[in-house]
Amino acid sequence: QVQLVESGGGLVQPGGSLRLSCAASGDIFNVGSMGWYRQAPGKQRELVATITRGGRGLTVDSVKGRFAISRDNAKNTVYLQMNSLKPEDTAVYYCNADIRTSMWSQSFEYWGQGTQVTVSS
Repeated sequence: QVQLVESGGGLVQPGGSLRLSCAASGDIFNVGSMGWYRQAPGKQRELVATITRGGRGLTVDSVKGRFAISRDNAKNTVYLQMNSLKPEDTAVYYCNADIRTSMWSQSFEYWGQGTQVTVSS
């Protein structure tokens, strides 16, 4: 069994900051790419940022310069530092990871349960 557990969401005023964390645990052999997605009410889930195992990160244009993704491979954890938050960043944020559970298995995609981020005054 593999679990991804997010934390760090909450209510913040416009212009504020939050740091999300997502830790993978369980029967893990290797964690490949990790990422963050978000889903606002009435909208489809969208990519926010991804990062390779080697640390190469990518953020989408709507958050570029405000959000930064990072990871700690020793802890199987990915982070999303969110600065200069705007009301339109309000959404449930989900983490995602490509995980192999053994040397002989292929990689499967796992999702966390989501954490709510609300940006409002």
